[in-house]
Amino acid sequence: MTDTTHFEVLIIGAGLSGIGAACHLVREDATTNFAILERREAIGGTWDLFTYPGVRSDSDMLTFGYGFRPWVGTKVLADGPSIKSYVEQTAAEFGVTDRIRFGRRVTKFSWSSQDDLWTVEATAADQREVYTCRFLVGATGYYNYDQGFRPKFPGEESFGGQIVHPQFWPADLDHTGKNVVIIGSGATAITLVPSMAKDAAHVTMLQRSPSYVMPVPETDPVASPLARIGVPARLIHRFGHRRNVLLQQGLYKFCRANPRLARRVLLGVARRQLRGKVDMAHFTPSYNPWDERLCVVPNGDLFKTLRDGEASIVTDHIETFTETGIRTKSGEEIPADLVVSATGLQIQLAGGASIEVDGEPVVVQDRLLYKGVLMEGVPNAMFVVGYTNASWTLKADLASAYLCRLLKHMASQGHTRVVPTATDAPHDEASILGDSMRSGYIQRGNSVMPRQGKAAPWRIFNDYYKDTPMLLRQSITDDALQFSTTSSATTSTATTNASVSDESVAV
Repeated sequence: MTDTTHFEVLIIGAGLSGIGAACHLVREDATTNFAILERREAIGGTWDLFTYPGVRSDSDMLTFGYGFRPWVGTKVLADGPSIKSYVEQTAAEFGVTDRIRFGRRVTKFSWSSQDDLWTVEATAADQREVYTCRFLVGATGYYNYDQGFRPKFPGEESFGGQIVHPQFWPADLDHTGKNVVIIGSGATAITLVPSMAKDAAHVTMLQRSPSYVMPVPETDPVASPLARIGVPARLIHRFGHRRNVLLQQGLYKFCRANPRLARRVLLGVARRQLRGKVDMAHFTPSYNPWDERLCVVPNGDLFKTLRDGEASIVTDHIETFTETGIRTKSGEEIPADLVVSATGLQIQLAGGASIEVDGEPVVVQDRLLYKGVLMEGVPNAMFVVGYTNASWTLKADLASAYLCRLLKHMASQGHTRVVPTATDAPHDEASILGDSMRSGYIQRGNSVMPRQGKAAPWRIFNDYYKDTPMLLRQSITDDALQFSTTSSATTSTATTNASVSDESVAV
C-alpha cells in the first residue's frame, strides 16, 4: 500500500467487524479507496487480544462467522485461535490484508463541514499521523482494550499469590499444580474452569450469584453427518445459518415471553447435568432467563468437571483476601496460589477516541443511533455494534451491507454528506445496549453508550428479523437523514431528501 493518507472510507479496527466491513466494500464494489487503521500488530481484535486458557466463542459459529463466507467446520463453539485464523483468511481472500496499517492507535476524529471531510489523528511508534476520509467506520467493538473491569478486592495487598485478569493473560503463566480461584460466573469464568482444571491442583469458581448455564453439542448434530456424506460446505452453512438464527431468536423470545417455563426448563437441564453431585443452588439464579446473557458450554464440560471433583463452585461474597487465599462472608477459607478476576469488561465506543464535529465535542451518551448504525448529528460515520442477545456478527454483517447501500446511493446522487437528524425524536432512558438485561457490562455501558429512541428509526430492536428489512430493503432516504452536496470550489451546500429507488444488498 502507498503512503496515501486520504481515503474515501477509513475503517478503524481490524477485528471481526472491521474486516467484515472491508470485505463488504470489496464484494459490493462500494469503493476501492479505503484503508483500515489497527492499533495492534495483527488481525483479529478480540481474538488476538484474548489468550486465556480455553478462550472460545459464546455463540455458534454458523451465525458468528460471516454470512458471506461460510465457517468451515462442524464445531458449534470454536476456540479463539481458530476464529482469529478464520478472520485472517477472510481478509486475505478478499484482498483486504494489504490495506491494513498496523500499530496505529487512533486518538481523535474531527469533522469539517466546510470540507465535508473527517480528519483522523493517530499515533504510531510515538509519532503523530494524520489521515483524512470522506466516510468513517468505527469498528472497534464496545469495550476498552487497555483496561478490563477489575474491582478492588478487600485485603488483596496481603495476598501472597498472583492475581490476573483474563484480558491480560501473561504468556508465561503456569498454573500447573496450583490452587486456582476464578472470580466470576459469566462466559469467561465457565470457560476457564474446565480448561484450567486439567492441570491445576484444584479450581474453585467463586461467584456472587449464579448464571443460567446450558450445554450445547460440541459438534453440530446436523452439519457433521451432512459433511460426511459430501454435502458442499456452502449449502451446510446456508441451512445451518438460517436454522441457528431461528433457534437463537426463538429461544430468546421464548425466555422473555415465558420466563417461568423457561426457568423450569433451564434448571431441569442443569439438574440432569449435575446428577446430584453438585448443589443446584449454585445454578439457580434469582433473575429470569435472559435478564443476563445465557451461558453455554460445549458437551456440558463445566458440569462434568464439577461432577468429577476437579473443580468446585462457591456462591458467596468476598470478605477479604488473606495471605493464602480468600475468606468469604460466610467464613469459608478458599486456598489459592492464583486468582483470576473474570469480572468483565469496561465499555467504551470508538476505541476511546474523542469525536468532534466542527470543533464541538460530541458527547456520545447524549446521542441517538439511527437504525443502530449512524449517530445523530454526526456526519458520514457508521459505528458497528453487534447484538447482545445473539451472535455479534449477525448485526455487523447487516450494518456493513447497509453501509454499502448508503455509499452507493450517495455516489449516484453526488452527495458528499449525510447526517442523521433526530428532530423531536423522544429519547429512551436506555442506551443502545438495552435495558432488558441486567448484566454488569450492560449496566456499565448504559452510562457511556449512545441512547436509543422510543420508535423507529431510533429504536434498537436487537432482532435480526426486524433489522434485516430495515437495513437491507427499506429506502435509504427518509425524513431523518439529511443529504448534502458541497462544491469544493464554493463550499456552498444544497440539501435534499428526494426519494429514490434503492436496491437491496445481500448479506
